[in-house]
Amino acid sequence: MNLPNKLTLLRVALVPFFMFFAAGSRIGTGEYNAAFHLAAGLIFAAASFTDFLDGYLARKWGLVTDFGKFMDPLADKCLTTAAFLYMMADGLCHPVVLALVLFREFAVAGVRMIAAERGTVIAANIWGKVKTVLQMLTVLFYYLVPFFMGPADILAWGMIAQGLCWLVAAVTVLSGGIYLWQNRECFMNAK
Repeated sequence: MNLPNKLTLLRVALVPFFMFFAAGSRIGTGEYNAAFHLAAGLIFAAASFTDFLDGYLARKWGLVTDFGKFMDPLADKCLTTAAFLYMMADGLCHPVVLALVLFREFAVAGVRMIAAERGTVIAANIWGKVKTVLQMLTVLFYYLVPFFMGPADILAWGMIAQGLCWLVAAVTVLSGGIYLWQNRECFMNAK
C-alpha cells in the first residue's frame, strides 16, 4: 500500500478520536470542556491536512489508484459528517444543512456504485473538492476560532459559524447537482 493510501486510512482512523473529544467537549453546557473542544479541533485539523497531503503526493508521485479514488472521498465524508453531526447536536448547525449534506453524499455514492458495477471509478470533480474544503474550513472555524476570541465575541462566532453552515449547504447542493449532471449517463442507463 502506498503512502497516499496510508494517509487516507489514517484519516479514517482519526475519526473515532475526533468523535470522542467532540462528544466530550459538551459546548454550550455548564460542563463545557475547553481542552476537549480544542483537541477535537486539532485532530480534525490533522485529519484535514492528510486529505491535502495524500492527494498532493498521489498526483506528484504518480500513485493515483482506484483504492485512493474510492477511499479518499469516503474518508472525507466520514470525517466531515461526524463533525456536522456534533455541530448539529451542539445547536449550531441546522438539521436541514446536515440533511442536504447527507442527501448529496448518498446520491453521489449511488452514482459511484453504478459506475463501479460497470468497471468505472469516478474520481471527485473540482466542485466536490471545493465543497470538502469549505466543509473542513467551517468545522475548523467552529472548533479552533473560539480560543482566539474574547467572551464578548462568542455571539459573533456563533453567527458566523451558522452562516458558514448554510454556505456549506448551498455549495453542497451545487456540487451534487453538477456531479449528477456530469455523470447522468450512469443512472439514466441503469438496469
